[in-house]
Amino acid sequence: MRIPLSLAALVAGATVLALAGCTQAAEPTAEGATSDGAFTLYSGRDEALIQPLIDQFEETSGISVEVRYGNTAELGALLLEEGDATPAQVFLAQDAGALGALANADLFATLPAETTDAVPVGFTSTDDTWVGVTGRARVIAYDSEAMSAAEVPTSVDAFTDPAWAGKFGIAPTNASFQAFVTAYRVLNGEEAADEWVAAIAANSPVIFDNNRAILAAVNDGVIEAGLLNHYYWFAMAAETGEENMRAQLSYPEAGDAGSIVNVAGAGLLAGAAEDADALEFIDYLVGAKAQQYFVDETFEYPLIAGIDAPAGLPALDSLVNPDLDLADLDTLEDTQTLLGKHGLI
Repeated sequence: MRIPLSLAALVAGATVLALAGCTQAAEPTAEGATSDGAFTLYSGRDEALIQPLIDQFEETSGISVEVRYGNTAELGALLLEEGDATPAQVFLAQDAGALGALANADLFATLPAETTDAVPVGFTSTDDTWVGVTGRARVIAYDSEAMSAAEVPTSVDAFTDPAWAGKFGIAPTNASFQAFVTAYRVLNGEEAADEWVAAIAANSPVIFDNNRAILAAVNDGVIEAGLLNHYYWFAMAAETGEENMRAQLSYPEAGDAGSIVNVAGAGLLAGAAEDADALEFIDYLVGAKAQQYFVDETFEYPLIAGIDAPAGLPALDSLVNPDLDLADLDTLEDTQTLLGKHGLI
């Protein structure tokens, strides 16, 4: 079952989701765990991307998944509001920052080591409170009819130049953008981040709701460039043909705050510490079948050994910023305050 998420529902935060009809109970996956054949998932990943994988899991496991879809940042805020009363057992988030914020609030149970050990250090939590599922690189999409690849900025700092006024797009309510701004704060300091956000706001960026809309605007020649995650370009290219893509991708220089590799990831809510069904789903996400799904269907980097990245992507280790620990992207509220201060949200 799929439940649409509205802002009003987020504010109210009082609707308790009824679990769908249970299937035959699955065997517990950890010592002391119990199963009733169903669990509730809060998903900050898009329904179009994730529901086919959930359907696949349900068919394979016999476990029923009740899903509430929404914006990662909004769902994270909802979980903080609901606290121990949340009906969710698993949170699937678009970025590490939202997961870290919930971990700091002690809302996650500790995952088994065999679950978190499936993913390399650097792409998962440092305390086993959440596990990375896929890698996503921040990129600059640019209009190849308006500029050459050599003319594309190599740093996000370039977009503070008045020459870019009104010509580039951002999605400030999007969790990936907020995680990027958090990374900017961590890497460059609070004062520099404040100056960057202020300069960006003063430069009249075109505001979009999500990465997909930014890419479409670049591809249509509406704006000259935009900040987004890499896989949106690959998805559009798969649909339209790479030869028909006016929008092209440029990767900021290594070490720039704009070049971070973030992760989508999952955490087990504290109240579900002994829920075998919920844990089985998280294990499924870091298993070979799901990892291959993400490569084939969403064009994201797999995080387990033995699965090749989508063709055409730079090697993951060539993009990673060694000075950034994803566990430090947990001050989401401070980033939202900064963006609000300058009128971007």
